[in-house]
Amino acid sequence: MVQPYSWSRKLFVVFNYTFLAVLSLISILPLLNLFSVSLSSAAAIEAGKVTLWPVDFSWKAYKFVAEKHEFLVSTGVSVQRVLLGVSINMLLTVLTAYPLSKEAASLKFRTGYAWFFVFTMLFSGGLIPSYMIVRNLHLLDSIWALVLPGALPIFNVILMLNFFRGLPKELSESAFIDGAGHWQTLWRIIIPLSMPSIATVTLFAIVSHWNEWFNGLIYMDDPVHYPLASYLQTIIVRMDMSTISDPSMLLLLSQLNDRSVRAAQIFLGMVPVLCVYPFLQRYFMSGMTLGSIKE
Repeated sequence: MVQPYSWSRKLFVVFNYTFLAVLSLISILPLLNLFSVSLSSAAAIEAGKVTLWPVDFSWKAYKFVAEKHEFLVSTGVSVQRVLLGVSINMLLTVLTAYPLSKEAASLKFRTGYAWFFVFTMLFSGGLIPSYMIVRNLHLLDSIWALVLPGALPIFNVILMLNFFRGLPKELSESAFIDGAGHWQTLWRIIIPLSMPSIATVTLFAIVSHWNEWFNGLIYMDDPVHYPLASYLQTIIVRMDMSTISDPSMLLLLSQLNDRSVRAAQIFLGMVPVLCVYPFLQRYFMSGMTLGSIKE
Protein backbone atom coordinates (compact mmCIF):
# COMPACT_ATOMS: atom_id res chain seq x y z
CA MET A 1 0.00 0.00 0.00
CA VAL A 2 1.36 3.38 -1.00
CA GLN A 3 1.80 5.70 1.96
CA PRO A 4 0.31 9.20 1.47
CA TYR A 5 2.72 12.11 1.38
CA SER A 6 3.08 14.13 4.56
CA TRP A 7 2.21 17.83 4.53
CA SER A 8 5.91 18.76 4.64
CA ARG A 9 6.61 16.56 1.63
CA LYS A 10 3.70 18.09 -0.28
CA LEU A 11 4.92 21.57 0.60
CA PHE A 12 8.40 20.72 -0.64
CA VAL A 13 7.06 19.34 -3.93
CA VAL A 14 4.94 22.45 -4.55
CA PHE A 15 7.83 24.75 -3.72
CA ASN A 16 10.23 22.72 -5.88
CA TYR A 17 7.98 22.75 -8.96
CA THR A 18 7.21 26.45 -8.49
CA PHE A 19 10.88 27.31 -8.19
CA LEU A 20 11.78 25.28 -11.30
CA ALA A 21 8.94 26.86 -13.28
CA VAL A 22 10.08 30.37 -12.34
CA LEU A 23 13.68 29.48 -13.16
CA SER A 24 12.60 28.14 -16.57
CA LEU A 25 10.70 31.34 -17.32
CA ILE A 26 13.70 33.45 -16.33
CA SER A 27 15.78 31.46 -18.83
CA ILE A 28 13.24 31.38 -21.67
CA LEU A 29 11.74 34.88 -21.60
CA PRO A 30 14.95 36.70 -22.66
CA LEU A 31 15.28 34.30 -25.60
CA LEU A 32 11.68 34.95 -26.60
CA ASN A 33 12.35 38.67 -26.45
CA LEU A 34 15.45 38.32 -28.64
CA PHE A 35 13.53 36.20 -31.14
CA SER A 36 10.74 38.79 -31.26
CA VAL A 37 13.24 41.60 -31.74
CA SER A 38 14.88 39.75 -34.63
CA LEU A 39 11.52 39.54 -36.42
CA SER A 40 10.30 43.09 -35.73
CA SER A 41 10.65 46.28 -37.74
CA ALA A 42 13.20 48.94 -36.88
CA ALA A 43 10.48 51.46 -36.01
CA ALA A 44 8.82 49.09 -33.54
CA ILE A 45 12.15 48.31 -31.87
CA GLU A 46 13.13 51.96 -31.56
CA ALA A 47 9.70 52.75 -30.08
CA GLY A 48 10.15 50.03 -27.44
CA LYS A 49 7.00 48.16 -28.47
CA VAL A 50 8.60 44.72 -28.76
CA THR A 51 8.29 42.41 -25.76
CA LEU A 52 7.53 38.71 -26.28
CA TRP A 53 5.84 38.91 -29.68
CA PRO A 54 7.09 40.37 -33.00
CA VAL A 55 5.69 43.78 -33.95
CA ASP A 56 5.43 44.67 -37.66
CA PHE A 57 6.76 41.25 -38.66
CA SER A 58 9.90 41.47 -40.81
CA TRP A 59 12.54 39.03 -42.09
CA LYS A 60 14.95 41.78 -43.07
CA ALA A 61 17.46 41.08 -40.31
CA TYR A 62 17.76 37.41 -41.27
CA LYS A 63 17.82 38.35 -44.94
CA PHE A 64 20.72 40.70 -44.37
CA VAL A 65 22.69 38.10 -42.40
CA ALA A 66 21.93 35.05 -44.52
CA GLU A 67 21.88 36.31 -48.12
CA LYS A 68 25.50 37.41 -48.29
CA HIS A 69 27.98 35.19 -50.11
CA GLU A 70 30.48 35.73 -47.31
CA PHE A 71 27.97 34.37 -44.82
CA LEU A 72 27.61 31.11 -46.75
CA VAL A 73 31.37 30.77 -47.15
CA SER A 74 32.00 31.39 -43.45
CA THR A 75 29.31 28.86 -42.57
CA GLY A 76 31.14 26.29 -44.68
CA VAL A 77 34.39 27.12 -42.88
CA SER A 78 32.71 26.64 -39.51
CA VAL A 79 31.20 23.31 -40.56
CA GLN A 80 34.61 22.16 -41.77
CA ARG A 81 36.18 23.35 -38.55
CA VAL A 82 33.64 21.51 -36.38
CA LEU A 83 33.96 18.24 -38.30
CA LEU A 84 37.74 18.30 -38.36
CA GLY A 85 38.30 19.88 -34.95
CA VAL A 86 35.88 17.68 -33.02
CA SER A 87 37.31 14.54 -34.63
CA ILE A 88 40.83 15.52 -33.60
CA ASN A 89 39.68 16.61 -30.13
CA MET A 90 37.91 13.34 -29.40
CA LEU A 91 40.70 11.15 -30.75
CA LEU A 92 43.41 12.89 -28.72
CA THR A 93 41.19 13.19 -25.64
CA VAL A 94 40.46 9.46 -25.53
CA LEU A 95 44.05 8.46 -26.28
CA THR A 96 45.32 10.78 -23.53
CA ALA A 97 42.69 10.02 -20.90
CA TYR A 98 42.96 6.24 -21.16
CA PRO A 99 46.58 5.84 -19.97
CA LEU A 100 46.16 8.62 -17.39
CA SER A 101 43.21 6.74 -15.90
CA LYS A 102 45.46 3.83 -14.97
CA GLU A 103 47.04 3.39 -11.57
CA ALA A 104 50.61 4.54 -10.97
CA ALA A 105 51.71 0.90 -10.85
CA SER A 106 50.53 0.41 -14.45
CA LEU A 107 51.95 3.68 -15.83
CA LYS A 108 55.24 4.97 -14.49
CA PHE A 109 55.33 8.69 -13.71
CA ARG A 110 51.57 8.87 -14.17
CA THR A 111 51.25 11.63 -11.56
CA GLY A 112 53.94 13.68 -13.30
CA TYR A 113 52.20 13.34 -16.66
CA ALA A 114 48.87 14.32 -15.12
CA TRP A 115 50.31 17.45 -13.48
CA PHE A 116 52.01 18.37 -16.74
CA PHE A 117 48.65 18.49 -18.49
CA VAL A 118 47.01 20.34 -15.59
CA PHE A 119 49.82 22.92 -15.67
CA THR A 120 49.12 23.65 -19.34
CA MET A 121 45.47 24.23 -18.47
CA LEU A 122 46.31 26.76 -15.78
CA PHE A 123 49.19 28.57 -17.50
CA SER A 124 49.78 29.39 -21.15
CA GLY A 125 52.51 31.12 -23.11
CA GLY A 126 50.23 33.98 -24.07
CA LEU A 127 48.83 35.37 -27.29
CA ILE A 128 52.06 36.55 -28.93
CA PRO A 129 54.03 33.27 -28.50
CA SER A 130 50.99 31.33 -29.73
CA TYR A 131 50.74 33.52 -32.81
CA MET A 132 54.47 33.19 -33.51
CA ILE A 133 54.23 29.39 -33.32
CA VAL A 134 51.29 29.30 -35.72
CA ARG A 135 53.09 31.68 -38.09
CA ASN A 136 56.39 29.77 -38.00
CA LEU A 137 54.55 26.54 -38.75
CA HIS A 138 53.04 28.25 -41.84
CA LEU A 139 49.49 27.62 -40.61
CA LEU A 140 48.19 31.18 -40.97
CA ASP A 141 45.16 31.55 -43.22
CA SER A 142 44.45 27.81 -43.12
CA ILE A 143 41.86 25.67 -41.38
CA TRP A 144 44.64 24.09 -39.31
CA ALA A 145 45.23 27.38 -37.49
CA LEU A 146 41.69 27.06 -36.12
CA VAL A 147 41.99 23.39 -35.21
CA LEU A 148 45.49 22.52 -34.02
CA PRO A 149 46.06 25.15 -31.26
CA GLY A 150 43.17 23.66 -29.29
CA ALA A 151 43.56 20.07 -30.43
CA LEU A 152 43.76 18.69 -26.87
CA PRO A 153 41.33 20.39 -24.44
CA ILE A 154 42.65 19.48 -21.00
CA PHE A 155 39.34 20.03 -19.22
CA ASN A 156 37.74 17.40 -21.47
CA VAL A 157 40.65 15.04 -20.76
CA ILE A 158 40.03 15.38 -17.01
CA LEU A 159 36.33 14.61 -17.45
CA MET A 160 37.10 11.60 -19.60
CA LEU A 161 39.81 10.10 -17.39
CA ASN A 162 37.57 10.47 -14.33
CA PHE A 163 34.88 8.56 -16.18
CA PHE A 164 37.35 5.86 -17.21
CA ARG A 165 38.50 5.53 -13.60
CA GLY A 166 34.90 5.06 -12.52
CA LEU A 167 34.49 1.94 -14.68
CA PRO A 168 34.96 -1.43 -12.91
CA LYS A 169 38.59 -2.58 -13.09
CA GLU A 170 37.41 -6.16 -13.44
CA LEU A 171 36.32 -5.46 -17.02
CA SER A 172 39.83 -4.54 -18.14
CA GLU A 173 41.41 -7.30 -16.08
CA SER A 174 39.17 -9.95 -17.60
CA ALA A 175 39.98 -8.65 -21.08
CA PHE A 176 43.71 -8.88 -20.38
CA ILE A 177 43.28 -12.44 -19.04
CA ASP A 178 41.55 -13.37 -22.31
CA GLY A 179 44.55 -12.07 -24.24
CA ALA A 180 43.35 -8.61 -25.25
CA GLY A 181 45.85 -5.76 -25.39
CA HIS A 182 45.32 -2.14 -24.45
CA TRP A 183 44.07 -1.19 -27.92
CA GLN A 184 41.47 -3.96 -28.00
CA THR A 185 40.40 -3.20 -24.43
CA LEU A 186 40.04 0.50 -25.21
CA TRP A 187 38.07 0.21 -28.46
CA ARG A 188 35.96 -2.86 -27.65
CA ILE A 189 35.21 -2.42 -23.94
CA ILE A 190 36.06 1.02 -22.56
CA ILE A 191 34.70 3.20 -25.37
CA PRO A 192 31.34 1.37 -25.76
CA LEU A 193 30.79 1.71 -22.01
CA SER A 194 31.81 5.38 -22.05
CA MET A 195 29.28 6.68 -24.57
CA PRO A 196 27.58 9.03 -22.04
CA SER A 197 30.90 10.71 -21.25
CA ILE A 198 31.97 10.75 -24.90
CA ALA A 199 28.66 12.33 -25.94
CA THR A 200 29.04 15.00 -23.24
CA VAL A 201 32.61 15.86 -24.22
CA THR A 202 31.63 15.84 -27.90
CA LEU A 203 28.91 18.39 -27.21
CA PHE A 204 31.41 20.58 -25.37
CA ALA A 205 33.82 20.36 -28.33
CA ILE A 206 31.10 21.18 -30.87
CA VAL A 207 29.94 24.25 -28.96
CA SER A 208 33.53 25.39 -28.41
CA HIS A 209 34.49 25.18 -32.09
CA TRP A 210 31.23 26.68 -33.34
CA ASN A 211 31.20 29.68 -30.99
CA GLU A 212 34.94 30.49 -30.92
CA TRP A 213 35.64 33.64 -32.93
CA PHE A 214 38.89 35.16 -31.65
CA ASN A 215 41.29 32.71 -33.35
CA GLY A 216 39.66 33.45 -36.69
CA LEU A 217 40.41 37.14 -36.30
CA ILE A 218 44.08 36.75 -35.36
CA TYR A 219 45.07 33.77 -37.51
CA MET A 220 43.19 34.63 -40.73
CA ASP A 221 44.62 37.39 -42.92
CA ASP A 222 41.86 37.03 -45.53
CA PRO A 223 38.27 37.57 -44.28
CA VAL A 224 37.17 34.93 -46.80
CA HIS A 225 38.65 32.32 -44.46
CA TYR A 226 36.77 33.55 -41.38
CA PRO A 227 34.60 30.99 -39.57
CA LEU A 228 31.00 32.01 -39.01
CA ALA A 229 31.53 33.32 -35.47
CA SER A 230 34.41 35.56 -36.57
CA TYR A 231 32.48 36.78 -39.62
CA LEU A 232 29.43 37.68 -37.53
CA GLN A 233 31.60 39.42 -34.94
CA THR A 234 33.19 41.55 -37.66
CA ILE A 235 30.11 42.35 -39.74
CA ILE A 236 27.37 42.38 -37.12
CA VAL A 237 28.84 43.15 -33.71
CA ARG A 238 31.30 45.80 -34.87
CA MET A 239 29.06 46.76 -37.80
CA ASP A 240 32.10 46.95 -40.09
CA MET A 241 30.58 47.77 -43.49
CA SER A 242 33.90 48.07 -45.35
CA THR A 243 33.48 44.59 -46.84
CA ILE A 244 29.93 45.28 -48.05
CA SER A 245 30.06 46.33 -51.69
CA ASP A 246 26.54 45.39 -52.83
CA PRO A 247 24.38 48.58 -52.92
CA SER A 248 21.22 46.57 -52.20
CA MET A 249 22.79 45.15 -49.04
CA LEU A 250 23.84 48.63 -47.91
CA LEU A 251 20.29 49.85 -48.49
CA LEU A 252 18.88 46.92 -46.53
CA LEU A 253 21.32 47.58 -43.69
CA SER A 254 20.19 51.21 -43.49
CA GLN A 255 16.62 50.00 -42.92
CA LEU A 256 17.57 47.75 -40.00
CA ASN A 257 17.92 48.31 -36.30
CA ASP A 258 21.16 47.21 -34.68
CA ARG A 259 19.27 45.23 -32.03
CA SER A 260 17.36 43.18 -34.61
CA VAL A 261 20.57 42.26 -36.41
CA ARG A 262 22.25 41.23 -33.15
CA ALA A 263 19.23 39.13 -32.21
CA ALA A 264 19.26 37.42 -35.61
CA GLN A 265 22.94 36.67 -35.13
CA ILE A 266 22.30 34.99 -31.79
CA PHE A 267 19.58 32.73 -33.13
CA LEU A 268 21.49 31.77 -36.26
CA GLY A 269 24.39 30.84 -34.03
CA MET A 270 22.12 28.77 -31.79
CA VAL A 271 20.49 26.72 -34.54
CA PRO A 272 23.31 24.17 -35.14
CA VAL A 273 23.72 23.46 -31.42
CA LEU A 274 19.95 23.14 -31.01
CA CYS A 275 19.93 20.61 -33.86
CA VAL A 276 22.73 18.53 -32.33
CA TYR A 277 21.67 18.62 -28.68
CA PRO A 278 18.52 16.42 -28.97
CA PHE A 279 20.63 13.54 -30.28
CA LEU A 280 23.06 13.81 -27.34
CA GLN A 281 20.61 14.84 -24.62
CA ARG A 282 19.94 11.33 -23.32
CA TYR A 283 23.66 10.89 -22.64
CA PHE A 284 24.33 14.38 -21.34
CA MET A 285 23.19 14.20 -17.72
CA SER A 286 24.59 10.73 -17.05
CA GLY A 287 27.89 11.75 -18.62
CA MET A 288 28.16 14.84 -16.44
CA THR A 289 27.49 12.95 -13.20
CA LEU A 290 29.34 9.72 -13.86
CA GLY A 291 32.43 11.61 -14.95
CA SER A 292 32.70 13.22 -11.52
CA ILE A 293 32.82 10.11 -9.34
CA LYS A 294 36.56 10.22 -8.74
CA GLU A 295 39.22 12.87 -8.78
